[in-house]
Amino acid sequence: MSEPAPESSDAPAGSFSSRRVVAPMVRQLQQGVTPEMVALGLVIGVFPILGSTTLLCGIAAAARGLNQPIIQLVNNFAYPAQLVALIPFYRAGESLFNRPHLPLSIPMLIERFRADIGQFFSDLGMVAVQGIVVWCLLAPFVAATVYYLTRPPLRLLARRARAGRVA
Repeated sequence: MSEPAPESSDAPAGSFSSRRVVAPMVRQLQQGVTPEMVALGLVIGVFPILGSTTLLCGIAAAARGLNQPIIQLVNNFAYPAQLVALIPFYRAGESLFNRPHLPLSIPMLIERFRADIGQFFSDLGMVAVQGIVVWCLLAPFVAATVYYLTRPPLRLLARRARAGRVA
């Protein structure tokens, strides 16, 4: 009986799904958490347009080579802060651009939507753009603050992990 030929060391081991799905996920999870991931995930997570942060975090993480699962987790934890910050971003934008105060109650929004959908999107589009400008002005400062506040505890966790004492 002859022994089977040894597999070439050049050929990847495992099935297609383990090479293309499981292995990349494991590599992502093994990268760990950096202050940059936390800062980006949190700052992008409060971007003043609902429904956009998952895509924005994904793009930022891909562009920076960061851990996608971790940045998305931070993004999801930021969701309550995004809801709380929406109106303040919009109001600050109105003030910054010296625009009239647009009421933002749900019944009023529904009524405006039904009355004139084009005007509705025009008005709320400008409010959103103004809120984004305020976010752009604040984001670098918030990101730097979060980065420098999370750096010491994340370094401590990394040292403990290397020592095998993760609590």
